[in-house]
Amino acid sequence: MNGTINLFKPRGITSHDAVYNMRKILGIKKIGHTGTLDPNATGVLPLCIGKGTRISEYLLDVDKEYIGELILGMATDTQDIDGEIIDYSTKKVSEADIHIAFDRFIGEIEQVPPMYSALKKDGKKLYELARKGVIVERPPRKVKVYDLKIYNIIDNKKIIFYVKCSRGTYIRTLCHDIGELLGTYGYMSYLIRTGVGAFNIKDSYSFDYIKSLNRSELKSIICPIDQSISHMDALFVENRFYNGLINGNILPIGNNIIESYPINSPTRIYCNNTFVGIGRIIIKNHIPNIKIDKVLI
Repeated sequence: MNGTINLFKPRGITSHDAVYNMRKILGIKKIGHTGTLDPNATGVLPLCIGKGTRISEYLLDVDKEYIGELILGMATDTQDIDGEIIDYSTKKVSEADIHIAFDRFIGEIEQVPPMYSALKKDGKKLYELARKGVIVERPPRKVKVYDLKIYNIIDNKKIIFYVKCSRGTYIRTLCHDIGELLGTYGYMSYLIRTGVGAFNIKDSYSFDYIKSLNRSELKSIICPIDQSISHMDALFVENRFYNGLINGNILPIGNNIIESYPINSPTRIYCNNTFVGIGRIIIKNHIPNIKIDKVLI
C-alpha cells in the first residue's frame, strides 16, 4: 500500500501517537505524518504510507484550514484550554470591535511562537523549558492568514471562527493576539482542522472505521501518491523519455515548456500514461531539462 490516508485525528493524542496506532492497524512500519496537529485538536491529519512517505515534505507547506473557538477575558500559559489561567479581565468588548479586530489579522502577520510549542532553542524544545518555568525570547515569524471569518459570537465573549492560513500559523497564538488587540485576554478553547491542502474533513476516516475494513477496502481509502500532491503542477512528457526518467537521467526538452512551467519548481511528472515521480525543469547549458528528484513508480 502506497499513498496517503486522510485520518480524522481524535482529541487527546499526539500526531506521533496517530502514526503508532496506524502502524498497528495496517501492520506497516513505513508510515509518517505531514506536520503535527496539537494533541488537544481534532481533525485532518494526512498520514503517508509506504512510498508515500517520500512525499511528506511536499505536504508540509500546503495551506491549512480550521474551525476554532476563542474565549475572551482570560489568558492561559499554553494559550489554549489545557493551560493554567494566568490573567483575566472583566473588560466588555462590543461585537463591532470583535469584527474589526478579526479583520486586522487577515493577510501577512507576525506571530511570536508560544513557549508551549515543539520549536527548539539551543537544541531544547520550548515546551520542555516552559515546564521548568524557563521563558526564552522567541523572534516573531511571518505567517499568512488567507481567510478569517466569524461564524458566531455568543455574549460578546465566545467566538466561533474559520481560518485558512499558511504553514507555521499557531491558531492559539492568533486567539491570544486577538484578545490582546481588544485590550483584554483570549485563549483557544476548541480547534478542529478541516483541511490540509487537498485533504478535506468530509473525506477523512476515524481509527474505528479504518479498523473495520478488510485489505481490499483499505486500499480503496488510500489516496494515490500523485493525487496527494495535486496542488503541484503536472507535466506530461513524451513516451520516448520514459526509460531515461525512471533511471533518474537529466533529459533535454523543448523550449516551449519554459512558457508553461516555472523553473526549478517541484512538479508531478507523467510519462507513458504513468505517474513517474517528482521532478523539476532546470536550465543546463542554456537548454531546459527535466531533472527527476524522486522516482515513485
